[in-house]
Amino acid sequence: MKQFIKVMKALSDPNRVKMMKILQPRPLCVCEIKETLGIAQSTASKHLKMLEDAGLVRSFKDGLWVNYSLADGSDSPYSANMIGNLKHWLEEKEEIKELNRILPGINREDIVGK
Repeated sequence: MKQFIKVMKALSDPNRVKMMKILQPRPLCVCEIKETLGIAQSTASKHLKMLEDAGLVRSFKDGLWVNYSLADGSDSPYSANMIGNLKHWLEEKEEIKELNRILPGINREDIVGK
């Protein structure tokens, strides 16, 4: 029951749900996520930590970058189910459509000025 509650709590915040949606197409770093959602980097990091603790996202290092991607769902059947369903849910919502319009123009090198 604890794992179920952890997954549900992790998805109880609109910004965390949006993070799950924008991580569908490709892995992103915190700076790309914060830029896409228009939130502070510390806020994005806290949200990502909660999603990672629930087994919904994973982080991996790529040189100097820490990237986040959707997890494979192997941590629990609850996270696997939610990851699978979220891939199809909310696509018609205007907020998600707008994020999908913004996301292709977000580039970490442009954000950090490299």
